[in-house]
Amino acid sequence: MPKNGADHLASLQDDRCIYLDGKRVADINTDPAFRGAVASACALYDYQAAPENQDRMTFASPKTGKRINKSWMMPTTHAELVERRKAIEEWSALTCGMMGRSPDHVASTFVGFRMGLDVYEAADPKRSAALADYFDYVRDNDLYLSYVIINPQADKAKSAAGQADRDLVARIVDEDSEGVTIRGAKMLATSGIVANEIMVSGITPLQPGDEDYAFTLTMPLGTKGLKMLSRRSYEASATSTFDYPLSARFDENDAVVVFDDVKVPWERVFMFRDLKLAQAQWHQTRGHVMQNYQCMIRLTQKLHFLLGLARKIAETNNIIGYPQVREQLGLIAAKVQNMDALVLAMEAKGEQYGKYYVPDRSILVTAQVIAQTTYPEVVEAIRILSGGGMIMVPSSDLDFASPETADIIGRTQRSPVMDSHDRVKLMKLAWDAVGSEFGSRHLQYEMFYSGAQFVIRGNSFRFFDWDEVKSRVDGFMGTYDLEVDNLLAKAAAE
Repeated sequence: MPKNGADHLASLQDDRCIYLDGKRVADINTDPAFRGAVASACALYDYQAAPENQDRMTFASPKTGKRINKSWMMPTTHAELVERRKAIEEWSALTCGMMGRSPDHVASTFVGFRMGLDVYEAADPKRSAALADYFDYVRDNDLYLSYVIINPQADKAKSAAGQADRDLVARIVDEDSEGVTIRGAKMLATSGIVANEIMVSGITPLQPGDEDYAFTLTMPLGTKGLKMLSRRSYEASATSTFDYPLSARFDENDAVVVFDDVKVPWERVFMFRDLKLAQAQWHQTRGHVMQNYQCMIRLTQKLHFLLGLARKIAETNNIIGYPQVREQLGLIAAKVQNMDALVLAMEAKGEQYGKYYVPDRSILVTAQVIAQTTYPEVVEAIRILSGGGMIMVPSSDLDFASPETADIIGRTQRSPVMDSHDRVKLMKLAWDAVGSEFGSRHLQYEMFYSGAQFVIRGNSFRFFDWDEVKSRVDGFMGTYDLEVDNLLAKAAAE
């Protein structure tokens, strides 16, 4: 049987150290701040384990034969890449695309790393062997991984080693025959609270002198010395699922992770004090491609959900017949379908990377660039179509329990296509999607999770085939030139 929800729930009982509101959380499985997200994570595994879904969602491990999620597949053909994508789409749809760091995300990162094992091999055969063994372990156990690859924000003008506090950013402080010791902090550990293990690395370019900050390693979330400081829990603030249907279930959380002299064995260390490999692991392997390909698949599911929300709001307010509304919906529908098309295009134009078939990197980066502006545009359209409807809803579901307030709701929450109950339900969903703390966090997330705009657009410049388009210009310019003899003849005649 594949891993199911009960398996995952049991795996989270590992004495992990999480702080929220000044206190250590006793049990994330039952705490009001996290239990909804935990349940949603478990629901993903229950879905893949259901007999009717297993063929679509899982495949047999090449090593053990056990059924595991298809996000661990290493596709060798276009058909296998599409098969893998369809499984990711189904998982993403279960959370309306709202869990950005579901288990298939970091699994995709490690798939990309493993595809480029020769890059690690060239740098350090021992670390390469450790990565290969670890990949087999997490794949065959279908583990939920998170990662922290961004430094805490301090002085952005200085490198990791140049910060006033040398221990601000996680760094190597010791090594011996058993392993390495790290100290410092990383962020954002999205979904880290509901994961099994965490990868600690860095995607920001490093400079000479930053060698202590150049490493990639993993550890279980219950490792001694690992502490997570959670941001505000939007789930904890949700008064009910009716009032906050997304916050109450899909608040995957983010956290700063602090490492207080955490000892990591060598078999969990895959890159060590290597400034060149620190970047090569992302861009010379296909780690960066596979992880962001998963992001684009997940985002298309989220955009389709929001597009459906926009249409229902227009119908509820009976403005669907207005030409300007149809124009607005047509525009955002085109932008959403553009994201769909880019996913299909990066697959169709994919490349053979060794024996593996992977999405086209240039089109992937194009999708990232466009996504950073498309998501805010879809959110703005929902706000415009809703007007004050998202704001003037009852304070909570308790207003339906009182005859007096229920009567007011019935008289003031009107729609020609649904009753007052359903209208309030829809508008509360719309508010949670785009206006609540949860919704605002998602706007910020979709705009910046893949990096600042100048970084993503810089990658678009970096990976585009400029030689090909310039050759077109050069080729055409080669078909004509100054006709000197004709010019001389013309001048003589004049």
